[in-house]
Amino acid sequence: MTKPTPLSLHVPEPPVRPGDKPDFSRMTIPQAGRTRRPPLDTPAHDIHDLAYSVIRVLNRQGEAVGPWDPGLDAQALLHGLRAMMRTRAYDARMLMAQRQGKTSFYMQCSGEEAIACGFQMALGRGDMNFPTYRQQGLLIAQDWPLTDMMCQVLSNAQDRLRGRQLPVLYSAREAGFFSISGNLATQYIQAVGWAMASAISGDTRVAAAWIGEGSTAESDFHAALVFASVYRPPVILNVVNNQWAISAYQGIAGGENVTFAARAHGYGIPSLRADGNDYLAVRAVAAWAVERARRNLGPTLIEWVTYRAGPHSSSDDPSRYRPKEESDAWPLGDPVMRLKNHLIVLGAWSEERHRQLTAEIEEEVLTAMREAERHGTLHEGPKPGPAEMFEGVYKEMPRHLREQRTELGV
Repeated sequence: MTKPTPLSLHVPEPPVRPGDKPDFSRMTIPQAGRTRRPPLDTPAHDIHDLAYSVIRVLNRQGEAVGPWDPGLDAQALLHGLRAMMRTRAYDARMLMAQRQGKTSFYMQCSGEEAIACGFQMALGRGDMNFPTYRQQGLLIAQDWPLTDMMCQVLSNAQDRLRGRQLPVLYSAREAGFFSISGNLATQYIQAVGWAMASAISGDTRVAAAWIGEGSTAESDFHAALVFASVYRPPVILNVVNNQWAISAYQGIAGGENVTFAARAHGYGIPSLRADGNDYLAVRAVAAWAVERARRNLGPTLIEWVTYRAGPHSSSDDPSRYRPKEESDAWPLGDPVMRLKNHLIVLGAWSEERHRQLTAEIEEEVLTAMREAERHGTLHEGPKPGPAEMFEGVYKEMPRHLREQRTELGV
């Protein structure tokens, strides 16, 4: 009898490590404009191929091509460019504030700006986003006050959350921005539940769930898909695949041999895979999925293919686990530069006007920061008082908390 071979486990490894040459040859990227656009009511099993392709609109010449071209006018395109540039400038300023000790923590969305900024434009008043910590563009794209966001990061006297949330875990109900949770993947099941409630009440509002590719390995992701599959609520299930968790590449979450969009197939949910660095593709795909939800056609899962250009957070050093040059080698380019080039091709923009807008935005962000700092920073200025910790938790404060507040003398 042949001696059995010892069993072993397969542990996914990134194709390159620090010091290696960046390599994205494993990625199959179709030409812009080549991916078909199905009717809204196409059954999930008839669009399985779209979970393995990548929907793209902007080609290498900066032209909008193919059936997914949303046909946006220059004003709409400039709004998108400005929103992405403001998001990037805001990120840079807040990371600088963290390095200066004005806040304890910050997380950027560098290289991913098109996804949140473009998706927000497909939503209407009353719709609700359930974001993660890298969708600040959802707020900035609708011109939410930068100072309000900055005060939350600084946890100062004007922080609307009164210092109870980690920096960058914003909350703005008026903007359709559900409170961010530091526990990853919980937003998915909450979004599906909110969408179910909207449908049960006969409302017209839809929900958008957000998750990173790493968090799809959490059980909450699959629980949400079960309920979305069974009850078909008006929800868009966004998966932002930026290739890296804090130190583990996307293969650890299951993306080595199959796309994240394809996970929807087992639940009978229609899914698309789109170029997350192409603002026009984001606008078109988001509009398609949101319209499906509004027509009561059920959920759609979208995998946004992008790249985290910066560190995972202000606590992370990505040079320890990926090549420093990998961001520059990313084959889908920079979303801001791609949209800028498209506007120049259209004759609606120029390098000079782009430089002017960059300077204007940097001045706007600096002014907002000065106003936010007037209300305090991590170590200086006024802050929420200690009594705040007892508020906003229970509708009626229980006895033990009343006793603790009395002992504290507040």
